[in-house]
Amino acid sequence: MIEKTIYDFLKAENLSANPYMEVPKTQPKKFIVIEKTGSSRRNRLETSTIVVQSYADTLFGAAQLNEEVKQAMLDGLITEDSVTSVSLNGDYNYTDTTTKSYRYQAVFLVVHY
Repeated sequence: MIEKTIYDFLKAENLSANPYMEVPKTQPKKFIVIEKTGSSRRNRLETSTIVVQSYADTLFGAAQLNEEVKQAMLDGLITEDSVTSVSLNGDYNYTDTTTKSYRYQAVFLVVHY
């Protein structure tokens, strides 16, 4: 399951915030949420669309955490045995205006076994 692979990878990267698979009930000042939003399969390879949301108590903090996540995902995830390709589809400010939670969202295409 690619979500678990990415979760374990980001956890081991010692980023400035911990990754989660969903928004935690008690939210730390900074955290990361990993979500798979789609996938396809061709020639025994899977391509998953992975969204990583970076939350922080300030917009600048969310932007900085987003940069950390992008660097880790693009430079390091490829070293995982089951991952053959990682590309950034886009990233942007994704602040939740109803809850006033500052967050950035980065969308990755991950090809994996």
